[in-house]
Amino acid sequence: MAKFSIENFRHSDGYPASVRWWRSANPRGAVLYLHGIQSHGGWYETSGSLLAERGLTVLMPDRRGSGLNQQERGHCASAERSIADVRELLDALLQETGRDAAHVAGVSWGGKLAAAATPTMPQQVRSLSLIAPGIFPRVDLPTMEKFRVAFSLVNHRKRLFDIPLNDPRLFTGDPERIRYVEGDALKLTQVSAVFLVASRQLDRKARQLAESPWRGPVHLLLAGRDRIIDNELTAAWLRALPSPDRQITQYPDAQHTLEFETDPSRYFKDLCDWIVERCDADTRTPATTS
Repeated sequence: MAKFSIENFRHSDGYPASVRWWRSANPRGAVLYLHGIQSHGGWYETSGSLLAERGLTVLMPDRRGSGLNQQERGHCASAERSIADVRELLDALLQETGRDAAHVAGVSWGGKLAAAATPTMPQQVRSLSLIAPGIFPRVDLPTMEKFRVAFSLVNHRKRLFDIPLNDPRLFTGDPERIRYVEGDALKLTQVSAVFLVASRQLDRKARQLAESPWRGPVHLLLAGRDRIIDNELTAAWLRALPSPDRQITQYPDAQHTLEFETDPSRYFKDLCDWIVERCDADTRTPATTS
């Protein structure tokens, strides 16, 4: 795999985050890669390395409160703070590469965040790859747990609640990968009450991407046996976007985390080829707006 470095990144509010960098000397493009709610950058090092091998500079952060980041574990104060983090990371990537715009890839919850953040920086996002994005989730908190969350918003906003995705078989059917997820000490199992509210707000913001001026290319990659997101609603959302360059790629027998398939080679090729084609077509022109 292509070599990467793990470095510190300090957000504008002082939060110290860990990020993975794959740097290319003369990059053909730049990719900001956002992981899911339970995962972290370590789950996606293979795809990050493959993108780097194709000549791209890749920045893959561990979201605040997750992965290598131990401060305020499972917490983020608001949807706006999550979006601000993406903007700051994208600014750093563009400065590093000298580009005017970059490609943004988002997996699961990270796909939702990517779609929600894009309208706030339309000139800087060249295109989107949304990998089983959590815009229309099928998994939700039990009703009583929702009441406890609402109560905590008044009395204890940072109280932690279990993420309803703690069965690794929701992510993959591969036995080796199931064992990896089960034993992953860095995976996130709980988030704060206010994080859950922020996540709901990001759902709404992501679903409103079509109402924004952004018209860049979008690639939606779906797992046919996904039990975490609603594929039909997600595909319908993609088809309703006004972007002229839209593509849906489906893997009928795959489960949610495409990276964790027993043989993910087709997925890796599809992901990398699509991004490289858009970068080569126009590596320095930002997405057009109306």
